[in-house]
Amino acid sequence: MLFRKFTSFTIVASVLLTGCSVVDRWVYRPDINQGNYVTPDAIDLLQVGQNKEQVVFIMGSPMLTSVFGDRVWYYVFRQQPQHGAVSQRTYVVYFDEMGIVKDIKTSELAGSKSLEEMNKQGISDPIDTKSDDDTPES
Repeated sequence: MLFRKFTSFTIVASVLLTGCSVVDRWVYRPDINQGNYVTPDAIDLLQVGQNKEQVVFIMGSPMLTSVFGDRVWYYVFRQQPQHGAVSQRTYVVYFDEMGIVKDIKTSELAGSKSLEEMNKQGISDPIDTKSDDDTPES
């Protein structure tokens, strides 16, 4: 009798535990955008020779700065669509002692989509570019 109860408990427990992995795709997961929302237009505008104010105007505030001073800024754009793979692009802006951009480096997480593909995703844009003034009045 005890063996039957243990067996039935084991079967029910295993079915419940495997059920979690089977229905995982049915479970809603929100799209996750983290870091600095970076567009290809902003990257095209960013150039060596600009000052810090120009970089902030183009890219926004950096996500991270160097702990040894304010001469290296990090812009990280990370995106994870509902059940898709994580994509991440990092832009590192190096400044000289006068606060002028001397180098810009880009890195990406292995298997990441391009910046254009990341911006084409059906993921909600954190920046609402339309305002009430854009709609024509009748």
